[in-house]
Formats: sequence, structure tokens, C-alpha cells
Amino acid sequence: MDKKTTSRDGTALAYGVSGRGPAVILVSGAMSTGGTLAPLAQRLADRCTAVVYDRRGRGASGDTAPYAVEREIEDLAALNDAVGGDAVLFGVSSGGALVLRAAASGLPVPRAAVYEVPYADTLQGGAEREAAYKAALTEALAAGRRGDAVELFLRLTGLGEEIIRGARQSPMWAGMEAVAPSLAYDDTVMGDGLLPRERLAAIPVPVLSVAGGASPQWMREASRAVAQTVPQGTYRVLERQTHRVEPEVLGPVLAEFVAG
Repeated sequence: MDKKTTSRDGTALAYGVSGRGPAVILVSGAMSTGGTLAPLAQRLADRCTAVVYDRRGRGASGDTAPYAVEREIEDLAALNDAVGGDAVLFGVSSGGALVLRAAASGLPVPRAAVYEVPYADTLQGGAEREAAYKAALTEALAAGRRGDAVELFLRLTGLGEEIIRGARQSPMWAGMEAVAPSLAYDDTVMGDGLLPRERLAAIPVPVLSVAGGASPQWMREASRAVAQTVPQGTYRVLERQTHRVEPEVLGPVLAEFVAG
């Protein structure tokens, strides 16, 4: 992240730019920084100007209280202005939910793409799990128990207890605890966790919603529902891919969409 810009509320945002061609801003999900999407940016660089950034409260970017989703949308507006004002947005997981909220808000972008926004399946008890997670996360962060907050998130993603215990002993754990407060930001972006049909129906630009063919069925259905609810929505499935999509598989699909 060798560049800086400033959001409307004065928050410094660290970002990096690679490649040439039409611009696309890559928005990471929970427990991640701009560096998480650097491999995807490298795959796009031969056809696009790929922009990665640390969302507020993470990495080299600053943070300003109180948090509001509107501030993160303003961050995207500042980044868009910094790279020429006509960037496509792409978001992964809860970062995709932020992209959809930005597009619905009227942020002047030509197109938006998302990968597996994890909207809850009410038929499988998803709403109840989301509510329990929200309450426990709020309690853990209020008490300063960052490690517990990280564990809550890892369980929500489906990791087993043995893997979580191993993660606690790994060199990566300190970094995960460092960004733990931003879990509350992603939780706020996701709202009640359910598909926001009214908001999606208001998006005025084309949206590509992508899912992995090896991901759980509920996640594929959520991705399909996004495309079906957005007026100009398109749904794609990448065979043999999971929530951790391989950049070499996603890259060509995204580059084609960015180019229009």
C-alpha cells in the first residue's frame, strides 16, 4: 500500500494500484486487509487497473469513531475519485455486501460485482445464528476480549474447534486480533443477515454475482438471489471453487465484466 487518500471524515486510507486499463476497486471481507486481495489484483493487472485498499480500522488505514456504513461508502467514493472517478466495484463476502450497499446508495460507478455475499438462509436457521453471533460479538468486543471475538467469527465460518485451537497458536493470531474490532463493522454492513431485497432492487447498475460450485448450497442460493433481485443482475458459478476462490479462476471472469 504505497498510496494514501483521505475520506470525507478525515480518515486516511492506504491503497495500492497495479496494472492498466479500466479501474476496479477490490473490497475485502471480514478479518482481511487489502493485501488479502493482492493475488487477485495481480491476475487482473494485464487487463485492468486493480486497486486494493485497507478498509478503515485495518492495516495501514486509519479509523474514526463512531462507525457507520455510510463512512465506508464515503471511503469508496474517495478511492473512486483518487483513481479517476469511473471504477467498477468488486467485493468478496461481507465486502460484497458493502459494495451492494454503495451501489444502492447512488455512488456513481458503472458496474459492481460480488463473490458469495453470505446472506442468511432463514429456512436453515441462518437468521437465528446471525442474531446469536451479533450478541456474542458485541459482548466480547465490549469486554476487550479480541481473541474470543476472532473465535466467534471462525466458528461462524464453520471451522472446527481443533482448527481454531491451532489458529490460536499460529503466528497469524496476533494479526487477527489486531483487526478483530472491525468484525463489528462487517456485522453492521451485513445488517440482520437477510437478503435486503428492497435495497438490491434499487441498484441502478449491472451487477455480477458469482459463487463457487463447491461452496455450500445455501451460499450459492444466496448468490443467485442477489442476481435475481437486482434489476440488471447476472449469476455465474465457478466450478470446483469454494468461498476461498482461486484468483486464476476468478480473475478472467472479473476482468471481462470490468471491461464491459
